[in-house]
Amino acid sequence: MNVGKNAIILAAGFGMRMVPINTMYTKGMLRVNDEPLVERLICQLHEADIREIYIVVGFMKEEYEYLVDKYNVKLIVNRHYMEKNNLHSLRLAEKHLGNSFIIPCDVWCGENPFIEEYNESWYMVNDLVDDDSILRLNRKNHLNVIGKNSAGNGMIGISYIAEEDAKWLVGEIEQLCSDPVYDDSFWEQALIENDRMRIKAKVVHSAQYVEINTYEQLRELDEHSDQLKSDAILTICKVLDAEQAEITDITVLKKGMTNRSFLFNCNGSRYIMRIPGEGTDRLINRKEEAEVYNLINGTGICDEITYIDPSNGYKITKFIEDARVCDPDNYDDLVKCMEKLRAFHNLKLSVGHRFDIFEKIDFYESLWKHDRSIYKDYEKTKEGVLLLKKYIDSQPKDECLTHIDAVPDNFLFTGDDVRLIDWEYSAMQDSHVDIAMFCIYALYDREQVDRLIDIYFENNCSGAVRKKIYCYIAACGLLWSNWCEYKLDLGVEFGEYSLCQYRYAKEYFRIASEE
Repeated sequence: MNVGKNAIILAAGFGMRMVPINTMYTKGMLRVNDEPLVERLICQLHEADIREIYIVVGFMKEEYEYLVDKYNVKLIVNRHYMEKNNLHSLRLAEKHLGNSFIIPCDVWCGENPFIEEYNESWYMVNDLVDDDSILRLNRKNHLNVIGKNSAGNGMIGISYIAEEDAKWLVGEIEQLCSDPVYDDSFWEQALIENDRMRIKAKVVHSAQYVEINTYEQLRELDEHSDQLKSDAILTICKVLDAEQAEITDITVLKKGMTNRSFLFNCNGSRYIMRIPGEGTDRLINRKEEAEVYNLINGTGICDEITYIDPSNGYKITKFIEDARVCDPDNYDDLVKCMEKLRAFHNLKLSVGHRFDIFEKIDFYESLWKHDRSIYKDYEKTKEGVLLLKKYIDSQPKDECLTHIDAVPDNFLFTGDDVRLIDWEYSAMQDSHVDIAMFCIYALYDREQVDRLIDIYFENNCSGAVRKKIYCYIAACGLLWSNWCEYKLDLGVEFGEYSLCQYRYAKEYFRIASEE
């Protein structure tokens, strides 16, 4: 038997493709026939007399704690699971590498792959053609890297690393992890050299080894699983009068800054469902959002709303086919977006709530878990921004329902039509705030800011209004910088965006002061 061998189970990831159940369950705790995947793997390792088992955890790490007592496993915590991929998880366990099985936690093995005695390293693929795979088996049982438009063998992800290969693998892991370019890389990158995997393939039957990456893959393995009955799926069934089996082609959309959304088909139509992200309940008043949508739905300004729940923020909208977002560097796009924004502002719509920028600056600051800002000169920067409030308050306001988050990614182009989406922050405010928000999200420099102001006002912006918008850029920069600091406490990192927002607060205080 495999005495002297160990196993490293990678279980830190969030499992983005497992929407909509990834907010409720971590991947390793998905159940097939009422058995958690990670427990099945541990039991199969025990059958092969492998007792030294390390589990690298991150997202919902507390869910794995009971395994320490039940199976005598050891947990390794990856604190950076949100911003780095499993290459960095394996680095945390690299000192244990040598005669080791490396196992993703989301694999269901019908047969026990650990029983057999192995002397050479291998990487497991199955016999199916997979469009998402980057590896294809050649006649010599080696795995070659293929292009993005090609299909390869299904990658199961289980691997065995013999003692003699562990040293070079650790060296490769260290080198890759030292370069931020590889923050989003899978650990398999460390096995690849000159477009070929350095270890041979172990080919298995696809029916016996399944990596569960999606809701539908879980449904195929166990259609009676209680985990399929998530709140989101049950809501879709109720709203669209559909059975669970009629909800198909579930695909995660790019993770938003505030929410998670997924695309799905139901009864011949395509929809997007939004699920609020971490800490959103403290940032967004869903009743106020619903009030805005009820006011603007059917005006041709926003996307078509099928359902919105003011209690939990779930939202279902019709998917807009062949749509694209605004290109902030394309002049024609900017003209059309500002046209749409002006038309919306000119409606002079009104709701019962207001977005106060300076109150929100203090509010987001109050949500921080840390005592002071991560920026050393924050107090000085904030003091400067607050000085601008007096000028803003002295200026005439074009107060009406304002989008607040009218950024390039929220303008959708479809044919000749432009729609403005994502109205979570929308409230009463000076409409000119929307121009400032567009600029700072697009990371515009001074020249680009002035160009956008000229487009919106059709080359008829007064000097006083332009200065007021500069002030808004400074204030909104600090606002979203504070927002980013709160999200950082929740493990959500926005990289360059957060730095740029803080820089806008400082730079446009200076520019506005000079003006």
